[in-house]
Amino acid sequence: MNKTIRRASVFCLLLVVALLVRVTWVQAYQGQALADDKNNRRNLIGQYENPLGNIIVGGEAVTGSERTGGKDFGYKRTYVDGPLYAPVTGFSSQAFGTSMLEGVYKNVLNGSDSRLKTVMDMLTNKRADPGNVVTTIDRDVQKAGYDALQGKQGAAVAIDPETGRILAVVNNPSFDPGRIAGANDAEAWQELSADRGKAMENVALRKPQAPGSTFKLVTLAAAIENGLVSDLDRPTGIPDPYTIPGTRTLLPSEAGSAACANVSVRTALKLSCNNVFAQLASQLGQDKMRATAEKFGFNVRIDTPVRTNPPSTYPSKKMSVDQVAQTGIGQFDVQATPLQMAMVTAAVENGGKLVAPHMVSEVTDAGGDVLESFDDPESRQVVSARTASMIQDAMRTVAVEGGGKLALVPGAEVGGKTGTAQRGVGNSLAPLAWFTSYGKLNGKQIAVAVVIENSSAERSEIGGGKLAAPIAQKMMQAWLKK
Repeated sequence: MNKTIRRASVFCLLLVVALLVRVTWVQAYQGQALADDKNNRRNLIGQYENPLGNIIVGGEAVTGSERTGGKDFGYKRTYVDGPLYAPVTGFSSQAFGTSMLEGVYKNVLNGSDSRLKTVMDMLTNKRADPGNVVTTIDRDVQKAGYDALQGKQGAAVAIDPETGRILAVVNNPSFDPGRIAGANDAEAWQELSADRGKAMENVALRKPQAPGSTFKLVTLAAAIENGLVSDLDRPTGIPDPYTIPGTRTLLPSEAGSAACANVSVRTALKLSCNNVFAQLASQLGQDKMRATAEKFGFNVRIDTPVRTNPPSTYPSKKMSVDQVAQTGIGQFDVQATPLQMAMVTAAVENGGKLVAPHMVSEVTDAGGDVLESFDDPESRQVVSARTASMIQDAMRTVAVEGGGKLALVPGAEVGGKTGTAQRGVGNSLAPLAWFTSYGKLNGKQIAVAVVIENSSAERSEIGGGKLAAPIAQKMMQAWLKK
């Protein structure tokens, strides 16, 4: 054989071998990675090839699937009362991905979760029948909060303190996830995103803001736990006008100096006297304040299983004495969501024990067999039973005699705390109106937190007792009177 031809033949043979090695490598070692790649459109098509599993509220599906008639996607997601449940379900979109429970349990709902596969599915590599997600949401409490928020911008969360079950997650404005479920819904997406996505913003779980005076419950818990307060009715000796430590700035209270000078802690909580709680925080110091806040869940990303990201925060960076004092009234860099303040109130109502909040009770396969159960959530004692009892006592005074009267539920024990949080440079923005409360009746209990944003009311009329308490009342009544 000609030497040149022989060399060319050997070279071609090496190229063929190299090609075979590469093909084998791609198929045997990289095939699964390429199949699972997020940019592989075949995966997206596969997710919507068959009807999806459902998200269940009160025993009934609040999601569904319908045929598209298109070439790529066989089905698309549908929603029952979409705006009502959007903060819980999130969306499942062929064009824009998934969010909230639709995102957390995407693989269960589209049948790709390995736990769903039968032996036959594994042998045939067939996509399994999809599973379902059963929520803890109560239809009546969710609807009560949603209806009460109409005409207002804000959010609310309700929790069963004993079990940690989240009974409601409500936002307004909200949106219909069905509008963006298809592959050609860019116009609807742009419309929803135009106002910085406010309709799709999960204020209840994922938008920490200054909690204002509702945070005084945390300050009071820290003060009792650390021995600064042992009697709710003993005069504190704290003056008003009150000068913020380290400054010459006077800290006013809405009730006025005459009402807040040298008052007891009970009266201070009832009238929301800033001087008392700023001084308590100053005496406790940053470390003790932060430690108590973190016991209640601040500075921690909480999986409900939807993750609270960013988390509610109490400042970790070193603060000056005046800044620590301001945190005692829920200002400076203290940030909280309605979920977080509902957790604080739930722990207080539950004898100081905080049960991990969760909005899913179980995840099942198509046949109803349980894949995950949340019937035994983690719990921890965050404050003593004595501390919790004292705070409950003071909160009842707020509800019965103070600014929380509009939250009272006939026949039930109700405790509450109002809050008005300043925002913007020089308090230039409309304040946030907060209310957090608990209610119990005939062995049932509930904790609710509500925030109202950007109220159009006169500034003098913006307050948690006026705007947020009535919403909490509707939600508590819906649960306690079932």
